[in-house]
Amino acid sequence: MSSTLTPPVRPEYTREVETRIDVAVEQPLPWWQRAWQHDLLRQGLIVLALAALWEAVARWTANDLLLPSFSQAARAFVDDIASGELTQRAAISLGLLVQGYALGVAGAFVLTALAVSTRIGRNLLATLTAMFNPLPAIALLPLALLWFGLGNVSLLFVLVHSVLWPVALAAHSGFQSVPETLRMTGRNYGLRGVSYVTHILVPSALPSILSGLRIGWAFAWRTLIAAELFFGASSGRGGLGWYIFQNRNELYTDRVFAGLATVILIGLLVERLVFDGLARVTVRRWGMSR
Repeated sequence: MSSTLTPPVRPEYTREVETRIDVAVEQPLPWWQRAWQHDLLRQGLIVLALAALWEAVARWTANDLLLPSFSQAARAFVDDIASGELTQRAAISLGLLVQGYALGVAGAFVLTALAVSTRIGRNLLATLTAMFNPLPAIALLPLALLWFGLGNVSLLFVLVHSVLWPVALAAHSGFQSVPETLRMTGRNYGLRGVSYVTHILVPSALPSILSGLRIGWAFAWRTLIAAELFFGASSGRGGLGWYIFQNRNELYTDRVFAGLATVILIGLLVERLVFDGLARVTVRRWGMSR
């Protein structure tokens, strides 16, 4: 005899759903914390701290010939800017720098193109960079003066040397580091020659190229100032380097510091406005660097 088993019936009931959701509202940061997040403010405070330290050390030594105070150097800077002498010297230096930098970058990309396209080009670039990259550009200035005389050609010669090798090395390293997957993708899309270089190689190697351009700019700028210290003394004219040298001979130490401050300011402006701006609209925008 079998019996049918029936499952127990559970009573129905209604459960109230809680609709209240507690969301933590983040309080806005105070204004001083928001301001502290900006790199420019922190860097400005560092500069002010260094200026205050400079002023304190200068007052403690009490020797204007050895170390003028920050206020004295700032006054000399403003006076020479107002008179036009400092701006004129800076314009001379920047004009030569742009010419030498452009020639060096052009030569670097010619060497890089040869190295990327041919085996003999790779051997040529490796040999030349191993020979000449360790050679300081300023060491070639006496030879340049012997070959080209007292003129701008001598300065352009050492500037091209200081720019050519670091830019060529960085660009070639960037091209060599392009992933093989991207190379195959470009070939599968039928890219050849110039279109392959401009659409595949250059965008992928751009972080390394920008790094090389930064290094080349820094080398060229300091080489030019050092060369003008020597070249200006030889020819009686020059840019910021000659301005610094001349005022050192006349014991105007505050104007020497004003010239050095101009060199630093120009370097900062080029880094922030040119190279940082170029990186911001290219590699950072494309997500290739932070």
